[in-house]
Amino acid sequence: MKPRRSRPRPPSKLLKPKRLAINGYGRIGRCFLRALLESPVAHPLQVVAINEPANLESMAYLTRYDSTHGRFPGLVEAVDGKLLIDNRGIRVSHASTPEEVDWRDIDLVVECSGAYARRGELTRFLDAGAPRLLLSHPGASADDVDATIIAGINQASLSGEEKLVSAASCTTNAIVPLLDLLDREVGIEQALLSTLHSVMNDQPLIDGYHHDDLRRTRSAMQSIIPVSTGLARGVERLLPQLAGRVQAKAIRVPTTNVSAIDLTISTQRPVSAHSINALLANAARGPLKRLVAYSEAAHASIDFNHDPHSAIVDGSQTRTAGTHLVNLFVWFDNEWGFANRMLEVADHWSRHWPQNPT
Repeated sequence: MKPRRSRPRPPSKLLKPKRLAINGYGRIGRCFLRALLESPVAHPLQVVAINEPANLESMAYLTRYDSTHGRFPGLVEAVDGKLLIDNRGIRVSHASTPEEVDWRDIDLVVECSGAYARRGELTRFLDAGAPRLLLSHPGASADDVDATIIAGINQASLSGEEKLVSAASCTTNAIVPLLDLLDREVGIEQALLSTLHSVMNDQPLIDGYHHDDLRRTRSAMQSIIPVSTGLARGVERLLPQLAGRVQAKAIRVPTTNVSAIDLTISTQRPVSAHSINALLANAARGPLKRLVAYSEAAHASIDFNHDPHSAIVDGSQTRTAGTHLVNLFVWFDNEWGFANRMLEVADHWSRHWPQNPT
């Protein structure tokens, strides 16, 4: 009998929604807000504040029109210093440091600027009144945050006492559920991961002097560009049993969204392409249904734009060499899938905080 999947509970009418602020209203900040507003299930969360250095008119415009995820399906206006979405006001500040914002009426700050990763930097938000911080990126080290959480994998470890939590990265969210499943079912001796990642905003459209990594000074849209990655360290933080057995590299490719991971593992138990695909297909229909999808259709990356899954296994690309070496190809929307997982981490975490009756 398959385990039943619990659905998020709608917020109680007797309880106030948890008040969220977004710090940094770029790609992930805007996707997080849209994921919350477009979610098919009710969440006890409400974004009431945004801190973003850009001007309000630009913020409203880029909320209303998005070249990647399409036009926002609601009314967006900039009125009296607030971002109005479907007539609900979100106060906006334009501070460049955490100390310039009063966070004291906020239950959670969702840190999406990417500018803060070390505990000494993150605690600046707490010192300015924020009770909790959820990062849209990994901490600089495991010790810089109280917990690193992958929705659907280890969210049960949250007690509500944490102050600094990371939702890891889009690639970590994509690959950890699969590595966890494969290690339990067939045993992983070694794993090699190559991420083919869409361009990011640390790359220029034309060559320019803006980065210490010389490769990242090159035009994002004209080349395939290898870059450094901390994915292997991120995997080992969450799956310590694989410590020393995972290596990763990353390559930026000239597309604006949807990335892929080419995964090769050596297995402890004998496998075939058919048995691996059956394992992954069954998991996508069952215990990993919300996180992982499975397809054998003739896909291109654009097919997964705005896909909320953490990963989509392309079964048509599964290959084996002998009986202990398997290669998988995994798609993921590096913006929308990750934003939905961040939302789920915030939702689960919020259910352990003290309740605020109306």
